[in-house]
Amino acid sequence: MSNSFPILGSFLLFLFAISGGSLRPVNGQAPGQRVWCIARPSTSDQALIDNIEYACDIVNCSMIQQGGPCFYPTSLINHASVVMNLYYQKMGRHYWNCDFKNSGLTAVTDPSYGDCKYEC
Repeated sequence: MSNSFPILGSFLLFLFAISGGSLRPVNGQAPGQRVWCIARPSTSDQALIDNIEYACDIVNCSMIQQGGPCFYPTSLINHASVVMNLYYQKMGRHYWNCDFKNSGLTAVTDPSYGDCKYEC
């Protein structure tokens, strides 16, 4: 078994070389890549409410209040996605900051719409 390590090490070095010399963690994003946090579509209403309450204790949630740019559509999933993203951005954009008990997911497509601009 000790003879297989040099082969494995050579193979990993080969992969590193053909990848352009840069490796990223699986849950990381490419340098400069924009990433947003949104609510998982299958999330229960209660979990969405819990996420909104939790995030709004930490971030400014005026965007989802009446008169705010993200008030419409007035759905739990929309409001939760907006504030979950605010929380994710504020806390450092680590994948674990978008977990929300497995009710969040990261997206590389900008979820902004109309006047509702998701922070990035």
